[in-house]
Amino acid sequence: MNLRHALVLSHVAFEDLGSLELPLRERDFSIETVEVATARFPLPQAETCDLLVVMGGPISVYDQLDYPFLKDEISCIAARLQARQPTLGICLGAQLMASALGARVYSGAHGAEIGWAPIHAASNAPHPPEWLAPLLAPEVSLFHWHGDTFDPPPGSAHLASTELYRNQAFTVDNFALGLQFHPEVTERGLERWYVGHACELSHREISPTTLRSAAQSHAPALAEAAARFWRLWLDSIF
Repeated sequence: MNLRHALVLSHVAFEDLGSLELPLRERDFSIETVEVATARFPLPQAETCDLLVVMGGPISVYDQLDYPFLKDEISCIAARLQARQPTLGICLGAQLMASALGARVYSGAHGAEIGWAPIHAASNAPHPPEWLAPLLAPEVSLFHWHGDTFDPPPGSAHLASTELYRNQAFTVDNFALGLQFHPEVTERGLERWYVGHACELSHREISPTTLRSAAQSHAPALAEAAARFWRLWLDSIF
């Protein structure tokens, strides 16, 4: 059997594939995770893998003086996108993709968006892709954790917004998808986030108990919607 190869660029271990892992395994993907903070660039496997997945993290695209690997990571993503190879970015991953495509990434004017909120189809996209429909259902809320945002990347299609931030999802033709929100999270997996981001939660005076209670309400519907979304999106790519 010829396995497909998914390469995951990880910034913090607890922000993992979550609900995306099973659909990848079902489609015979082998999964390789690279911790980019300690990786040696260039990454040859980023050129040859069937799918590149760039995960989230608590740093910013513009923190390149403090985190020099970001420059190499952006160059890696840019080469991948220029080759028009399947690429997915989530939260920081979407911002890195936007930067690699030439868009500006910056601190959001409305402050941090942390917690659960629905997404809405972009006003200029009256017919969003079929694979996005499960996440746009009125009963589904998505999980958000970001303070930065980005301008629409050149050549991209804007797909979704929230009340706070317009640019929540974009595609580039049929090979690249950037998501500012987190469809991959699970109720159990978020327990690691509350610990890993404890300092930020304390600084912003956000209670883990409040986030946990919201997850108990919203995560089951997201789990069902995300499972459909991932399978539809992967089937549209491969």
